[in-house]
Amino acid sequence: MIEVRNLTKYYGPHKAVDNLSFTVERGQIYGFLGPNGAGKSTTMNILTGCLAATEGTVLIDGHDILEDQIAAKKCIGYLPELPPLYPDMTPREYLMFVGEAKGLSGAELRKAVAYVCKRTSIEDVANRLIRHLSKGYKQRVGIAQAILGNPEIIILDEPSVGLDPTQIIEIRDLIKDLAKERTVILSTHIMQEVTAICNHVLIINKGKLLANDTPENLSDILMDRTSFDLVVKGDSVKVLNAVQAVKGVLSASILDTEGDTVHVLVDCAKDADPEEDIFYALSDARCPIIKIERQEMTLEQVFIRITSQNIDTITETDSDKEDN
Repeated sequence: MIEVRNLTKYYGPHKAVDNLSFTVERGQIYGFLGPNGAGKSTTMNILTGCLAATEGTVLIDGHDILEDQIAAKKCIGYLPELPPLYPDMTPREYLMFVGEAKGLSGAELRKAVAYVCKRTSIEDVANRLIRHLSKGYKQRVGIAQAILGNPEIIILDEPSVGLDPTQIIEIRDLIKDLAKERTVILSTHIMQEVTAICNHVLIINKGKLLANDTPENLSDILMDRTSFDLVVKGDSVKVLNAVQAVKGVLSASILDTEGDTVHVLVDCAKDADPEEDIFYALSDARCPIIKIERQEMTLEQVFIRITSQNIDTITETDSDKEDN
């Protein structure tokens, strides 16, 4: 459905996207993950034709996004992180405007607007000014404009940002419903969202593709490690030095600090059992352990390990090779 080949984007001397190559299959929900500044929004803007790449090719259902823009863009509906709404319009007026920009008119346009209003559950607010709508309804209006014209691919950049828990659940349910008929690419920082609705994950950092697989496969690949969640009182450098010196510890990453406590995630070899040695190492460093807990591998931990470069790049091709 989407084929990305050797995609590179420079902003002056800064390389925001670094030789990305991947494919997106029809009928899947892809979670597009990466820390802030990883290149996610830049990549999405290139995929949708809003931004030109410095190098590389993007094919949308066989159409080059630069050389055959009209045909390629007809396949795509896009919701940027900040929905492109006009606050002095009503949702119905706004969707009529967007529909005309997409080439719809007359009865076809009215039917399409009525359909997306119903599909995104905004019929009750369709005649209110957008400025008076809640954040959740504004997101729904943004999604409505993305699916207007029935594109086969929906690209959503942080669709749940700024929403309360109830609104997040509503948007997730809407995305899952839309994915029954379309291919969806979803950028998010919320790992639970990816686990709940995505069946494939792309992880990038510093513009490079680090992982391309299902959430289950990514976790399985990393199951050759044992993880410990530590909360320790003491200086972060002293804590890391003490933990990393323990035999069997492969890596240690600081998740956060609060006051004089440090939250550390520790990776160990699968057959290692270093809990007692970690205890004595931190005791010798005069860094008391407040909590130590063996961790099950979660997508959030996979993300932390991959983006902190504690493991090599994981791709679908690599895992396929291991299966053969």
